[in-house]
Amino acid sequence: MQLTEDIFRRKNESGGGIEVICGSMFSGKTEELIRRINRARYAKLSVKIFKPKLDIRYDDNDVVSHNATAAASTPVNKSAEILLLAGHAQVVGIDEAQFFDNKLPDVCTTLANKGIRVIIAGLDMDFKGRPFGPMPTLMAIAESVTKVHAVCVRCGNPALYSYRLVPSKEKVLLGEKDSYEPRCRICYHSKAF
Repeated sequence: MQLTEDIFRRKNESGGGIEVICGSMFSGKTEELIRRINRARYAKLSVKIFKPKLDIRYDDNDVVSHNATAAASTPVNKSAEILLLAGHAQVVGIDEAQFFDNKLPDVCTTLANKGIRVIIAGLDMDFKGRPFGPMPTLMAIAESVTKVHAVCVRCGNPALYSYRLVPSKEKVLLGEKDSYEPRCRICYHSKAF
């Protein structure tokens, strides 16, 4: 982790960059986003955080991790709003990136090209185990991708899948531990559960 932050500290002297934090639900993506944002604030950098307006699980406005770590953010409906609201921020954080429209990679590229450090957190796969929203493109254009893992609730191995517990075919279903659980590859695909 420190190496990534050192690279971006040097990079920000001459230009911006894109960092992606991805993984399954309950893997610590938002917690890592908040940690990086807090480090930027300690360095006295100007920071703005954004999240999709539809994500109201823990708070209407704040970005909140599953372990209740929180940071003030601005909810937006479309990724283009981030360009309008970023102002003079030196660091822009974006949580739940998978819920944004497919213009988010262009928005992030525009910000990075202006010399802004962009830190993005989001699910890399949906509940069907398929790439989710703009995340694959964001991962492809990022200078740094950090994949974090949860712990499989069935066997204790590293979990990379978000297994949906409720019978819904909707691609977007906001939920917590009552609706999803992290699973490893074997337990996700097993018919025994």
